[in-house]
Amino acid sequence: MGALTELFAPERVAVVGATESEGSVGRAVMANLTAEFTGEVVPVNPNYDEVMGLPCVASVAEADADLAVVVVPPAVAVDVVREAGEAGVRSVVVITAGFSETGSEGAARERELAAVAEEYDLDLVGPNSLGVLSTRGGLNATFGPDNATPGNISFMSQSGAFITAVLDWANDQGVGFNDVVSLGNKAVLDESDFIEYWGDDPETDVVIGYLEGIEEGRAFVDAAREVTRDTPVVLVKSGRTDAGAQAASSHTGTIAGSDQAYETGLEQAGVVRAESVEGLFDAAGILASQPVPERETVAVVTNAGGPGVMATDAVGDSRLSMASFADGTLDDLTERLPEEGNVYNPVDVVGDAGVDRFEAALDAVLADEGVGSAVVLTAPTAVLDYGELAGVVVDRHERFGKPVAACFMGGERVRPAEDVLREAGIPNYFDPARAVASLDALVGYGRVREREYGEPATYDDVDRDAAREVLARAVERGDGRLGVEAMGLLDAYGIPTPTGEIVDSSADAEAAAARIDGPVAMKIVSPDILHKSDIGGVKVGVAEADVADAYEDLVTRARNYQPDATLLGVQVQEMVDLDAGVETIIGVNRDPQFGPLLLFGLGGIFVEVLEDTTFRVAPVSEGEARAMTAEIDAAPLLRGARGREPTDVDAVAEALGRLSQLVTDFPAILELDVNPLVATPDGVRAVDVRLTVDPEEL
Repeated sequence: MGALTELFAPERVAVVGATESEGSVGRAVMANLTAEFTGEVVPVNPNYDEVMGLPCVASVAEADADLAVVVVPPAVAVDVVREAGEAGVRSVVVITAGFSETGSEGAARERELAAVAEEYDLDLVGPNSLGVLSTRGGLNATFGPDNATPGNISFMSQSGAFITAVLDWANDQGVGFNDVVSLGNKAVLDESDFIEYWGDDPETDVVIGYLEGIEEGRAFVDAAREVTRDTPVVLVKSGRTDAGAQAASSHTGTIAGSDQAYETGLEQAGVVRAESVEGLFDAAGILASQPVPERETVAVVTNAGGPGVMATDAVGDSRLSMASFADGTLDDLTERLPEEGNVYNPVDVVGDAGVDRFEAALDAVLADEGVGSAVVLTAPTAVLDYGELAGVVVDRHERFGKPVAACFMGGERVRPAEDVLREAGIPNYFDPARAVASLDALVGYGRVREREYGEPATYDDVDRDAAREVLARAVERGDGRLGVEAMGLLDAYGIPTPTGEIVDSSADAEAAAARIDGPVAMKIVSPDILHKSDIGGVKVGVAEADVADAYEDLVTRARNYQPDATLLGVQVQEMVDLDAGVETIIGVNRDPQFGPLLLFGLGGIFVEVLEDTTFRVAPVSEGEARAMTAEIDAAPLLRGARGREPTDVDAVAEALGRLSQLVTDFPAILELDVNPLVATPDGVRAVDVRLTVDPEEL
């Protein structure tokens, strides 16, 4: 395992700021550490000779500790951490608050703290942390009210309060943990560090977490991709709404990125994103205890028709599908079930079924090679012993080795059976939809394990110098916005564009049109007028004889619409036959945490209305780019729906790959849209472009 071993398995822990004062954090940490920790605890406080019966030292330098837990006031916390570094301590937990979450002064203090940690190569948790705990050695270096039950789940949270609530609930539910860390403000160690560590930890079978932000999105994607090949990661990410993002920001100082970026980044990383705490533990519980099914098919066995239908509906909303039984299975069920039963999926053993009938049905469906997993769904009756049925479910789960989720509906009478199921790693739910969702999590993780990640697409024929010259024009004119005057940027990176040029007189427009074969398209060029077609700022199919008049008309329309707009001229461009192709859009928006977010979708003037789009965090591989072309609802149009000739999908994927490389090479590009990128059977053409540049990044 990695260098964080001393953080979770220290031999000697110094508590800097230890005290016996009632209600203090220092006392709470000391009480928790001395309760079960198998190592040594050294209180550090120059004002005491001993704390809680243990000899006290005046400074962390005297403690000779592997781990220092800092609970001093914020004004002296940085000095204490520096002293720890000078003393050779390599792992530090800063519980102290009063850093970036409190404003500019606290943020400056946090930057100083991070600099000290870098100077001494410290593995530092926090600040503003609840602490850390590890059940392997009885370590509870937190000021929470409860320790964790031992288990195979490791848990990180950006909210300390969430940890205390989860531990209280988990202890009642019999859910155990291996390691738990309160991330706090993540001045040094963040979610990527802990995912990497737990990915190598044989005691951790599942990683779960609550996050309000991810500081280095691309690094997180890369780290999680490696880990999720073998270890499932399930996260709740708050801040899905604008209000939630603002609340998260005020809570820990997290800069809010777009939820689309998080959704995309987590999916690319192979992380299961839970929408609720309930969903987090439903997924974690089954991932920690049951195998990934060999097939994505599920059988439902029930004594209740209504709940059986609910389960079937839930399957329809998931990645699972209802299993179709083999003829032998149907014959077996027909022989064993009463005539009024249903031998097809969902299997209805009828309301008067006892344990023996459930047993026969489970034997039949779990033996079917076409069944990947099963839901055992039952409502209480006077003839059904839940405890005995739980024993049968456990036995069949172990015998056939297939994932099973239980839905024993009811109240108090379910509790003893639920304990039997839980002991065997079989989750039980009141809601059929939750049972299905847990199996769906297994299927989702199975797909993650089968993924192959390629290297980012790169093209040797790009001209970075030419691209830099185009971007520099935005700096020269003091405006970060560029439009069709930046078509050369696409040319430099090998994204095909129609022949065209920008002119600033009707005579030049005529000359430009004469150099193009056939009618031309003409459009206003202005960084202040984004939706040119809305004001009549675009003309298509303009004959050479009408070009001068068209030029004057376009300029007049622009002046009338926005008199103070900056007009760079009119673009005269080769016509692209839109009827012969599909209008798509490729684009990028740079997220503050994940970096460039690559977009592909159905383009044209209704792109913002239809919102038929898909996303990836750039850079992307050739395989990822191609996958994007298949993910939108309009994908059949690209592949030749309704007798149309298929477009050159490879050319679309290549354009995405080239755009991915462009925005990776130039962090100054904040936003970029190519709309439309016209896909035809003969390739693609980028008809229009607009982008925003950060001049300071050039």
